[in-house]
Amino acid sequence: MGEWRFECWSCRQLTQMDAGVLRQQACPHCHSDMHACKNCHHYSPGSHNACTETLADYVSDKERANFCGMYRPFSAKRQAQVDVAQAKARLEALFAKKI
Repeated sequence: MGEWRFECWSCRQLTQMDAGVLRQQACPHCHSDMHACKNCHHYSPGSHNACTETLADYVSDKERANFCGMYRPFSAKRQAQVDVAQAKARLEALFAKKI
């Protein structure tokens, strides 16, 4: 299926899973549940039910594994690295010496 790489919500370590994230899988670093709301792309504490997906069922414990069919792993670390690289490129272009 392909390799999934994303950051654990609890320990912030980059984690690799061969076949996506199954419900009972735990982080190999801190043993927190991986298929949890806090590790999902749709998790948003300020949103209704802390989820941006309007069709998702309510989950009371956002740190425990659940059966949500809307779950999609999110990698904040990878996105942050992309954002930093883009920002550096823009700054270099802005301050580049013109000949």
